[in-house]
Amino acid sequence: MPADAFFYIVAAIAVILVGLGKGGFAGLGAAAMPIMTLAIDPVSGAAILLPLFIVQDAVGVWAFRKSVDWRLLGWMLPGAAVGTFLGWLLAASVAVWVVEAAVGAIAIAFGANRLLAERGGGMRLGKPQPEPAGLFWGGVSGFTSQIALAGGPPFQIWALSRNLPRDVFVGTSALFFAAINWLKVPAFFALGQFTERNGTLSLLFLPLAIISTFAGVWLVRRIAAERFLTAINLLMIAVGAKLLWNAFG
Repeated sequence: MPADAFFYIVAAIAVILVGLGKGGFAGLGAAAMPIMTLAIDPVSGAAILLPLFIVQDAVGVWAFRKSVDWRLLGWMLPGAAVGTFLGWLLAASVAVWVVEAAVGAIAIAFGANRLLAERGGGMRLGKPQPEPAGLFWGGVSGFTSQIALAGGPPFQIWALSRNLPRDVFVGTSALFFAAINWLKVPAFFALGQFTERNGTLSLLFLPLAIISTFAGVWLVRRIAAERFLTAINLLMIAVGAKLLWNAFG
């Protein structure tokens, strides 16, 4: 068990960010792993956080269970399953920094364009992307989530293009990433990372994980839909910048 206070402070911040993200502020959770790696190696950090992700996903799914676009998930989840498997299969041969750089650049471009469109500028899509594109974006999300824990931006690019209501966007996101995180479990078993130490640390942070997720649910429902979309686009740009920093910093 880590003995230094720095680890517990860093881990607590990461868990809170993920909780707020799972509660509805999609994108915040992307900062969790970079923060965790300040105090622990990435694989162990991910193994500690993954059980917490699953619990936090359950809170988000329950809170927004009546606000899910099942048709959208029907297109995205098959692609996500394939992408997650390919990410596990190719993890040893794909440079993480390349994935982070590509996703970061796309996230910044998409988020900035949507912010400009809100103010009368930017490129406007005449209609949402065709539904079969959900297979592609689901696959990209699953792949980048498995390789670099960066599945949020690809999902948001697709889901935001569908112009979903705020609660439907949050509920669909919660269910989508709940499925992806369960798909990751066999890979972590294969890596032997579900150790007694990591499990004990996961249990230690479990109450904070649940409280922070409910806090996210409470906060997001008190923000106007227009401001929520603006916040999500700003978060996409911030996450994209962080991924580029990880890749080239």
